[in-house]
Amino acid sequence: MTQAPATSRSSRRRHDREIIALAVPAFGALVAEPLFVMVDSAIVGHLGTPQLAGLGIAAALLMTAVSVFVFLAYATTAAVARRVGAGDLSAAIRQGMDGIWLAILLGIAVVAVTLPSAPWLVDVFGASDTAAPYAITYLRISSFGIPAMLVVMAATGVLRGLQDTRTPLYVAIGGFAANAALNLGLVYGAGLGIAGSAWGTVIAQCGMAAAYLVVVIRGAHRHGASLLPDAGGIRASAQAGVPLLIRTLSLRAVLLIATAVAARMSDTSIAAHQIILALWSLTAFALDAIAIAGQAIIGRYLGADDPVGARAACRRMVEWGIASGVVIGLLIVVARPLFIPLFTSDPAVKDTLLPALLVVAISQPIAGVVFVLDGVLMGAGDGPYLAGAMLITLAVFAPVALLVLALGGGLTALWWAMALMMTVRMATLWLRARSGRWIVTGATR
Repeated sequence: MTQAPATSRSSRRRHDREIIALAVPAFGALVAEPLFVMVDSAIVGHLGTPQLAGLGIAAALLMTAVSVFVFLAYATTAAVARRVGAGDLSAAIRQGMDGIWLAILLGIAVVAVTLPSAPWLVDVFGASDTAAPYAITYLRISSFGIPAMLVVMAATGVLRGLQDTRTPLYVAIGGFAANAALNLGLVYGAGLGIAGSAWGTVIAQCGMAAAYLVVVIRGAHRHGASLLPDAGGIRASAQAGVPLLIRTLSLRAVLLIATAVAARMSDTSIAAHQIILALWSLTAFALDAIAIAGQAIIGRYLGADDPVGARAACRRMVEWGIASGVVIGLLIVVARPLFIPLFTSDPAVKDTLLPALLVVAISQPIAGVVFVLDGVLMGAGDGPYLAGAMLITLAVFAPVALLVLALGGGLTALWWAMALMMTVRMATLWLRARSGRWIVTGATR
């Protein structure tokens, strides 16, 4: 009896060490992604409100075009981690290469669709006559960086599955620094305006993709994994990603609906919404650092036939998610007078922004649970359930968001609807985690 508490403490310390070792570097790498948008927002925001509104619409469309394929990272992480747990590193990297080839093919297809349809896509969002030209310019130029962004996703998944989150951190730091320097130089130094911001981001993204490919190719040579495309492997990667694609499309639909509702309120509302969404994405990715650790750790435990370790890791990561959410919410409240002036000098945008920002802060503990459980279930390869749960969430959110617009609600009401969306997600994920049905052991699910 006296040994149980000590064993429990020892288990928690072991899981804490694993979580910290993977989550801290992952945090830095994940934060770099929304920081790309935040740097663009800060630089473009001082060009004027129409430019910032245009960026907000284009950024939402771009993130949709790219984020629907986030399964390239998530599914790859889980699959590679399972094979690592089973002790087959060559097969793990081969699995990752299939994901990278799939990313290249998908990226080319997305560019081919985005370039000619940019004006129509911007118009669908209800952009004003003043904001639309800027949105079209940014969207068309930035689309050239989509293949590189997808390669980065897939290669990141390979390294995470191999329990390496440090390399993505180093690449992200270099990419962020390059993006900031290029944006400042091209927007103000070269006088290219919003087009310079888009080109700077494209160049930085291509540099990041090149760095990842060098690392993965070296690993493939080291472990004797083939680099050549394999039609069967690429097809299997695509099929495994379908449930996560449905899950991600549903989530992106939520964000698109929110942006479309804000755009139809006013230029001031969409500008404020863009700033909040950039910050919300930053906090989401920060919480997702624990989820990334969860994907790698859970996949490895299940691949090694250790369901007890998987359950214990899940419990501990949920505790981390709640604590992190509380801390992030408090930081948002305390630091809001410091970061808001970085994005806008328009008093109307500031007044619209402040109350909605408090809603984001209040909902952070809920977000902490959501992102952690999302990562746990992804690490277990439980994609079909995640797809169904997110469709339920979308079915609840969509009518509420449209009701906000119909009743003349403001941006704060819209973000209360977003808080409701996160609460529904938490309920569906919590029920699945408690059931234990996600626990399936072996090198493959």
